Amino acid sequence: MNRRILLWTGVVSLLLATGIGALVVFGYTETPGFDRWWNDTIAAIRGDWMYSFALAMNWIGGGWVAILGVPLLAIIALVLARRWRSALFAAICFVISAAVVQLLKQLFGRARPDDMLVVSDYGSFPSGHAANAATIAMVVWVLFPKVWTAIIGALWVLGMALSRTFLSVHWLSDTVGGALVGAGVVLVLAAWLLPWVTRTRPDAIGTSADEKRTVPEGP
Repeated sequence: MNRRILLWTGVVSLLLATGIGALVVFGYTETPGFDRWWNDTIAAIRGDWMYSFALAMNWIGGGWVAILGVPLLAIIALVLARRWRSALFAAICFVISAAVVQLLKQLFGRARPDDMLVVSDYGSFPSGHAANAATIAMVVWVLFPKVWTAIIGALWVLGMALSRTFLSVHWLSDTVGGALVGAGVVLVLAAWLLPWVTRTRPDAIGTSADEKRTVPEGP
C-alpha cells in the first residue's frame, strides 16, 4: 500500500468529518433539512424487523461489547496467530479512534433527535457506533487487503450506520461523520505504522515471496 495515499486519504477523511460537524452544528440555526427528512422518513416506515435489527446492532456496537469485547477478541486472535505487531496496531487504532470521537463529541455537543428509542450518552456528532464499526472494518482491510474484506467491512459499516438512524438516536450526518473518523484514524496510523507491522523477520531474508508471507512476526 502506498503510504502517501493512505496518509492523505486518512487526513482528508478526518477533515471532512470535522467539517461536517462544524457545518451541521454551527452553520445552521436548527437541524439541517436533510437530517430531519431522513429521521422523519425512517420514523414513518420503521417496522418491527428494523427495530429488532437496530437493537441487536446497538448492543454489538456499543457498551462493553464494542469497547472491550470485540477489540480484545481481535487482538487475542492476532496474538494467537503470532502477529503481535498487527495486534498492537489494532489496539492503537481502537484507542485513538475512541479518543477522537469523544473529543469531537465534546467539541460540537450536538443534540440528539427528540424521538430516540434508546438511551445514549452526551453528544450526537459523531456516531461512536459508526466510528467503531469503521475502525474495525478498516483495520481488517489494512491487515488483510482483499476484495472480500472490503465488501464485508463496507456492509458492516453501512448496517451499523443505518441502525443508529433506525433508532432515531443519531442524525444521518452523525453516522457519516463517525464512519469518516473511524476510517481516517486507521488510515493515518497505517501510513505511519504499516511498514513496521508488515516487516518480515531478518532470518526470512533470501526466502521466496510465498515463504515470506507465512513467516510469523518476530520481535
